[in-house]
Amino acid sequence: MKIVVIGGSGLIGSKLVQSLGAQGHEAVPASPKTGVNTLTGDGVAEALVGADVVVDVSNSPSFEDAAVLNFFETSTRTLLAAATDAGVGHYVALSVVGSDRLPDSGYMRAKVAQEKLIVASGIPYSLVHATQFFEFVQGIIDAATDGDTVHLAPVLIQPMAADDVAAEVAEVAVNAPTNALVEVGGPERFRLDELGRTILAAQQDARSVVADPDARYFGTTLGEHSLVPGDGARIAGTRLDEWRTRATRGK
Repeated sequence: MKIVVIGGSGLIGSKLVQSLGAQGHEAVPASPKTGVNTLTGDGVAEALVGADVVVDVSNSPSFEDAAVLNFFETSTRTLLAAATDAGVGHYVALSVVGSDRLPDSGYMRAKVAQEKLIVASGIPYSLVHATQFFEFVQGIIDAATDGDTVHLAPVLIQPMAADDVAAEVAEVAVNAPTNALVEVGGPERFRLDELGRTILAAQQDARSVVADPDARYFGTTLGEHSLVPGDGARIAGTRLDEWRTRATRGK
C-alpha cells in the first residue's frame, strides 16, 4: 500500500515511516521538510496521488490556544479535501487520551476539533488516542516548574514509548478502518507526581516535586483518570525502566 505520513519527519512520523517501509509498504514522509505544507496547501495534492492511506501524526509548532486551533483545523481541512480528491480509503489520525475530557486545555480543544472534522468528512477513518510519551515527560516536568519546585497533580498517568506509539499507529494504518476510536497506553500506571520524582532522581536533578491537586497541566486541572485510557485499551509492552535503559544506551 501507499501510505502517506503527514508529519513524517517528526518523532513519531519518522519511526512510523521506517516501520511501514520495513513491512513492505510504500511509506511516504510528508512535512514542510519534504515540501508538503498542510497550512498553505503546498505539495499536499501531489503527495496524496495514488495514496491508499493517509496517517496524520503532525503537531502544531505553537501550543498557544488560537494558534493550535488554527493549525489543526486548517491542516485537517486541507488534508481531508485532498484525500477526498485522491480517493483515499483510510484516514488515520493520532490524538491524545483524555482530549475529550479536558476542555479547559486549548490544545485538547484543538484535537477534539480535528477529530470532529475527520468523523464528519465521510472518509473511512481510525482515530488513535495515545497516552503521553516517555519522551515528553521531561517537558511536563519543565512546564510545571516554578524556581526549584515542580507542581504536579497526584493523578494517574500511563505513559508509553514513542516506538510503541508508532507501532500501534502502523498496525491501525495497515488494517481496515475502524470508524471509531482506538486507545493505546503503556503497561504501567504511575502517580504523575511520583513519576516526576523518579525521573528527576534518575537525572540527579535537585528540583523537588510537590503533589498539588490544583496544579495545571498545560492549562487545565486534572481528575484522577483524566490521563489514562479506559477498559479495552491496547497495552504496549515497553516499561519505564526498559525505556530508560534504551535511552541511556542511545546517548
